[in-house]
Amino acid sequence: MDKTVYGKGTFKTFGCEDDQGYLHKYSIADSIEDGTTLPLYYQLAPNRMLVPHETLDAEFLSLAEAEGVADIEELNKILERAVHLKNFLKSQERITQVAQYVATHYVENVEPLGYKAFLVGVDREACAYYKHALDEFLPPEYSEVVYTKNNNDSALLKKFHLDPKQERQIRKRFGKRDQNPKILIVTEKLLTGFDAPLLYAMYLDKPMRDHTLLQAIARVNRPYENEARGMVKPHGFVLDFVGIFDKLEKALAFDSDEINAIVKDLTLLKVLFRNKMEQKAPAYLGLIEHSFNDKDVDILIEHFRAPERRKEFFREYKEIEMLYEIISPDAFLRPFMETYGTLSAIFQVVRKAYTRRIQADREFQRKTALLVREQVSSYGVESLEGLIEINADTVELIKKRQGGDGTQVINLIKSIEKVAEEGSGDPYLIAMAERARAVQESFESRQSSTAEALEALLKEVDKNEARKKEQTEKSFDGLTYFVYRSLSDAGIDNAEAVSRNIRQAFSDFPNWKHSENALRELRNEVTFAIFAETEELERVTAMVDELFTLLERSGQG
Repeated sequence: MDKTVYGKGTFKTFGCEDDQGYLHKYSIADSIEDGTTLPLYYQLAPNRMLVPHETLDAEFLSLAEAEGVADIEELNKILERAVHLKNFLKSQERITQVAQYVATHYVENVEPLGYKAFLVGVDREACAYYKHALDEFLPPEYSEVVYTKNNNDSALLKKFHLDPKQERQIRKRFGKRDQNPKILIVTEKLLTGFDAPLLYAMYLDKPMRDHTLLQAIARVNRPYENEARGMVKPHGFVLDFVGIFDKLEKALAFDSDEINAIVKDLTLLKVLFRNKMEQKAPAYLGLIEHSFNDKDVDILIEHFRAPERRKEFFREYKEIEMLYEIISPDAFLRPFMETYGTLSAIFQVVRKAYTRRIQADREFQRKTALLVREQVSSYGVESLEGLIEINADTVELIKKRQGGDGTQVINLIKSIEKVAEEGSGDPYLIAMAERARAVQESFESRQSSTAEALEALLKEVDKNEARKKEQTEKSFDGLTYFVYRSLSDAGIDNAEAVSRNIRQAFSDFPNWKHSENALRELRNEVTFAIFAETEELERVTAMVDELFTLLERSGQG
């Protein structure tokens, strides 16, 4: 067979030659750079489970007819003659060992990331054996067998026959994060053309090479992103129980530079984690001197005031966190546990200080979240948890509370936002929260000092207390008072009477948010009510525009 048809750098299958006779190719490395394909990391299973080198070489890798095989059916015919190889792969003792290893690895390494897996058996009989063995270590609903059925199959194989409808349902459920199965046991079917971005791990127990191997591993390196859950698939992963990846130069007869660009040993991720913890983390860890007391928290608040500085830290932390999630629970991580926990606590403080409405399930990935609960809880990072009640006693409370002014600024802003969220759409509170956020922007950009920001926020608290008193005295609801205050501040005559008229107009057009005609009529009523007290039409129009913009955000009407 002419090897140049299949490899040695030509990539004939994937490209075409140009007019000058040079190959023009869109390589896998190109697709990784474009984001249409993810890089692939592999790990070899323990030696006791790997196929002996001499058996793998003699019955598969050194066979001339196995070179360049592009069809799995052809591959299966070659493997049928590999008697010793298949006997080793399908021995019951080894099947049990591999199944137990797969179950443990999936539960500890893959399931916490939220992804799914393939277990690839050497033939259909091996798939059936694996299903029985896996059910000993995992709930039976975790896995399903998918292979082609034949009428003359044995009772063992017939047990896992699927009709087309059943197979479609399994495929569909496999593509959903919150549904079983989590692991598909396959040997031929689904190894080509099956698109499941949630598929992250392949437990490879079938000798493959060249195009069949590339086609199979392409199942796991499809990109996946779920913004709601904070999931971004980092790469595809293959756990090799055969030993193919130990002989990549023979198994993939393609350009070695191309292969090295896309297929990497998982050990490299450990090197990357170590480098980041030794080179990037110390600058952040050095900010903590007193086990996260109030002084440390205030130092973090001050250090990360600039959004650009926070953005860089969040990016670097999330890269380290993803590496930790992938590598954990490897013993390699033990020397880093304390420093990684401290780094996670720093992230937690900064995120809570400067990010609005944090979703708990997105703050940390699952393994890190467990570490934070077990280790970081002892650090005492609760300084940002104590929201302040916004009332007449707030100013005195602020003076008595421990912690620096920076922490008080952040806590006050978050407390004002919380009051606004719980205020049933009161437009005054919505506007106050927007003014508080403006103070935060000025604080973060260092246009105002910490003391100035704190003073501005406390003035807002005082104004809100005066508002509550006046609103009670006049028996106004939230909307009427907000309109009244806006008109009074703008110097409009008869502000109280006008605000009551505007309140009545809103009552007359309750569906103004859902009807363009009602909105148009309501705006006219409001405009004329104000215009009756001032002839400055441009000023009136601006006031009405501002009023409706705020009311739409507040949920009033």
